[in-house]
Amino acid sequence: MPEAVILLSGGLDSATALAIAREQGYDCYALSLDYGQRHNAELAATKRIAAAAGVREHKLIHLGLDAVGGSALTDAAIAVPDRPGEGIPVTYVPARNTIFLSLALGWAEVLGAWDLFIGVNAVDYSGYPDCRPEFIAAFEALARLATKGGVEGGEFHIHAPLITLSKAEIIREGIRLGVDYALTVSCYSADAEGRACGICDACRLRAAGFREAGVPDPTRYRPTLAGG
Repeated sequence: MPEAVILLSGGLDSATALAIAREQGYDCYALSLDYGQRHNAELAATKRIAAAAGVREHKLIHLGLDAVGGSALTDAAIAVPDRPGEGIPVTYVPARNTIFLSLALGWAEVLGAWDLFIGVNAVDYSGYPDCRPEFIAAFEALARLATKGGVEGGEFHIHAPLITLSKAEIIREGIRLGVDYALTVSCYSADAEGRACGICDACRLRAAGFREAGVPDPTRYRPTLAGG
């Protein structure tokens, strides 16, 4: 089986990307990043998802993007917005996917793997520049130029199987593949138990996706949103 490194954030999209990689016959190595995000609930979710998928190895790397700041996801002084805004939102983490893919690329070189999977999406995305097809194509070109494997004639491939799908289409694909979305956490402000706020951009996109897909939403919300 060919090997692949899959970036696993703990959310709906990355869990689906992992399932797609498995269906395509890859021996999967999951990589998760503790980058100083506001909560650890999504990291707990990565462990559940990786175990359920039976990955060959699940690696967690600790970063310090909170030291860089500039995002509501890494800086407690910046509030997570409760309604959509204009332009690139404050939940954008500077250079996050560039950094994440670089680490995945390094591990792939060590493993001798030529394939990387990332669950970015350009249809329902929240305005992030590093979720666009142009970014994926540019990083793939970089991977071939900046690595020993690439210089010696190998070809790295960055797979973004969800990039043109709506959230509802992603959910339908995941259901087909047997993804248990109850294991995932998408909320930007989830509590310590992984319960969602129900109002952030990620929660709205997720809830709308389940409605449009006609699939019951397994998301656990905070008690106040459920009437106490």
